[in-house]
Amino acid sequence: MMFRTTMFLKPTLIAAVFAVAAAPAMARPGTTIVDAAVATPALSTLVTAVKAADLVGTLSSKGPFTVFAPTNAAFAKLPKGTVATLVKPASKTKLTKILTAHVVAGDVSARGLLKLIKAGGGHARLKTVSGDRLVASTKNGKIFIKDENGGTARVATADLKQSNGVVHVVTSVLLPK
Repeated sequence: MMFRTTMFLKPTLIAAVFAVAAAPAMARPGTTIVDAAVATPALSTLVTAVKAADLVGTLSSKGPFTVFAPTNAAFAKLPKGTVATLVKPASKTKLTKILTAHVVAGDVSARGLLKLIKAGGGHARLKTVSGDRLVASTKNGKIFIKDENGGTARVATADLKQSNGVVHVVTSVLLPK
């Protein structure tokens, strides 16, 4: 298989479900980040949002990109009605800002994140393609990503390598300022 969970990350139920559901898409050569997400039921809300924001072409392009992909359960944590409102055409600009706040230019593996965290004295600052900042850190052997509002997502599954980058599945939606 083309993906792995590093020894620093302990698998969770979400990670196990994602890994099983994603395995066929992750193993095919030439599979893009979008192709893999479309083939993964646990990311269907993300796929709907990416389509509504008109980002399919961008996230299918050469890249490379590092995507912190929120699961359906992560989107479900948002206040009721938030996702339905965000996918409306009138909210496209806001939705695009939120989604691009989950994307970092380049291919940053979990090992790379850990090196950046160590070099940064316990924190790695990442600039997203939206211009926002994320901060990566570790706790109890797990990688966490903090958004500019102080919201935190745990990396549930790391290093899902695609032809145009890498996906790290996260447990919460990261929100820009």
